[in-house]
Amino acid sequence: MKRILAYSLLGYSASIAAEAATNPAPEQRIVWRAPRLMSEADWTWGPGGQERTPLPPFQFVKENLGGTNPKVNVRDARGALWIVKFGGEVHTDVFAARLLYATGFAAEPTYFVESGQIEGVKGLKRAKAYIGKDGRFRNARFKLRDNQRQSYAEEYKWSWVDNPFSGAPELKGLRILAMLTSNWDTKDARDGEGSNTAVFLNRNNGVNLYWYAVTDWGSTFGSWGGFFQRTRWDIAAYEKQTKEFVKGVNNGTVVWGFEGKHGRDVAEGITIEDVRWSLPCLSRITRDQLVAGMMASGASADTAQRFSKAIRNRIEQLERIAGTFGSSTD
Repeated sequence: MKRILAYSLLGYSASIAAEAATNPAPEQRIVWRAPRLMSEADWTWGPGGQERTPLPPFQFVKENLGGTNPKVNVRDARGALWIVKFGGEVHTDVFAARLLYATGFAAEPTYFVESGQIEGVKGLKRAKAYIGKDGRFRNARFKLRDNQRQSYAEEYKWSWVDNPFSGAPELKGLRILAMLTSNWDTKDARDGEGSNTAVFLNRNNGVNLYWYAVTDWGSTFGSWGGFFQRTRWDIAAYEKQTKEFVKGVNNGTVVWGFEGKHGRDVAEGITIEDVRWSLPCLSRITRDQLVAGMMASGASADTAQRFSKAIRNRIEQLERIAGTFGSSTD
């Protein structure tokens, strides 16, 4: 009986696979979708919400040696898998997730955990300086890895110049956001394994939704520029360059101060109309919301206030050029 049942299940699985190959799920590709109206609580908890916050105790899975920053994988009390990052990108990653969520771009559930303890830690290399022998840590970014809801579509790669959305205002909106955050590390598929662009796969009501995303926003909220100029989570530098965020308009095309990896591909060709497309999401972001998001990302009260003022200043620069220069249809 067991053998007959096994054969039956194998036959059933084979028929399902054949059906999927014959009638694949419909696909949809997006880089943006209209966001919800955000409350201060949404800025505090981010795209994962309060209900998905990391729940201790945390159990060590392995050290994650990908990328340039120390990381470990852990499971929490719910069994959820988290990638825990330490170092200079902790605050920027967490806040960027909230800004992306508020403006309609792909964002993963990401939280700042001020302190905690990881059980069963062993064999650490890069993360050894951040996790004690007893597993205690401070100032960590927890990013949820939930393959049941969203996974990486490894078969798809994209760059700023090679993607399904070239010329679309949605992609230009993402480019504006990269510059607004001073994201100088805008590597893409042209950079191979070092790419900061990827495609998420969401299976939603029988549709395979492929969401084109920038997945690493750690090199933000500091100074853009060359190797010896760029910084991250540097409020003084971010304030100073805010004056150069929008440098002017030339024949309807915005001139930016931004410099970064593939900087010309990020900055060039954005029109006043593209800015106008971005403003409905950006203009409704308030100083109080920004402060809430900053505080949830581990910023001090003073730093949160200063960053929120500078971010609003950059948004207001966009509003001014959108209002100063007439529509192309006028």
